[in-house]
Amino acid sequence: MLGEIIAIGNELTSGRIANTNSGFAAHHLFQAGFDIYAMHTIGDTPALIGEALKRALNRVDFVLVTGGLGPTDDDLTTEAVSEALNRPTMPNLEILSLIRQHLDSHTEQPASSLEKLAWLPEGAETLSATSGMAGYQLVHGNKPIFFLPGIPCQMQSLLVEQVLPRLATWYQGRQLSSVQRVYKIFGKTETEINREVEKLTLGDDVAIGYYPVFPDVHLSMIIRYGDKNATKLLAEKTFHLIENKLGSSIYGKDQDTMESVVGALLLQKNKQFSVAESCTGGLISHLLTSVAGSSSYYLGGVVSYANSMKTTYLGVDKDLLQQHGAVSSEVAEAMAVGIRERSCADISLSVTGLAGPDGGSDEKPVGTVFIGIADELGTHVKRFLFSGDRHEIQQMAAQTALDLLRRYLLQN
Repeated sequence: MLGEIIAIGNELTSGRIANTNSGFAAHHLFQAGFDIYAMHTIGDTPALIGEALKRALNRVDFVLVTGGLGPTDDDLTTEAVSEALNRPTMPNLEILSLIRQHLDSHTEQPASSLEKLAWLPEGAETLSATSGMAGYQLVHGNKPIFFLPGIPCQMQSLLVEQVLPRLATWYQGRQLSSVQRVYKIFGKTETEINREVEKLTLGDDVAIGYYPVFPDVHLSMIIRYGDKNATKLLAEKTFHLIENKLGSSIYGKDQDTMESVVGALLLQKNKQFSVAESCTGGLISHLLTSVAGSSSYYLGGVVSYANSMKTTYLGVDKDLLQQHGAVSSEVAEAMAVGIRERSCADISLSVTGLAGPDGGSDEKPVGTVFIGIADELGTHVKRFLFSGDRHEIQQMAAQTALDLLRRYLLQN
């Protein structure tokens, strides 16, 4: 079944407030088996509101409208709907009674302002009058239209508790069964992933999308089918094909992050970890500690920008720094060994490099980064050359370091 979403408000069209409501609604409607034909964002202009609503009713099975239901003069959705659909506004006695009860205990609120909420288009049914949230349903031309407030928490509550159950009843048995999964991939470009997946025989009912989300690429897989069991079987087959083809380049799925995956592996392997950072400035530590429960495996780290910090707190030899420079394989190795010995960690990472925009040379251009891993068996260092601005190089260095740790934990 097809739906359309219309978000209303000058605060949205001016960019003052981000339109998160449409995304939330689209996601939950999709998960419930409904497809969205289009999403619109328009200002508080009655003519535009009416035009958008009538156009939507001509091409979809249901419409969801958010915003413009408040008590102030710029909340014009109800008036616009009344005009566009030729449905005079009438007082809803239940809402009017509740408003007047409220005003009796809050006399500072002028009656004329709040009572506007009780005047609804003819035939409107309130979604949840006793909750104190504006919202109603109209059936026009045998198609349901839902009007929800623009306040995100109220809109989300009414959508989940009222709209979705009503739509499920209205279109019982007609919504599609769907399975969706997002694979998080690091270390391959969008084109490389596309080329690999194109070799698979996935079938016409499998929709694949590729989305660069720096520094990752997200592969979205959606299956929409009428039969629930057939959808499940096709999804399991598709999961298997994609995961086998892309292998360890897939570091997680759906809500996973690199840091949450690495943390889960450290917990699983019962390993404790520490890090010595230079060019990333504590970003790796920040990412790891953003995960709840990270104190179970993350001991701590040292951000050692100055050479004096490397010698004093990590035990890097001064001669090593003078001979090879702070950005070198030798210093990365010494940093990894130093932080591991001082923290008594099972595994330690080190990162040293040139994030720019200045400081590069022909031998070591901006973007040169050395990453080391130390454990009880020894130390391994890899050299990388990242591109982008300072922030992007730091992000790439941190994500690459965590990915190296992830791969190390999977292999050992």
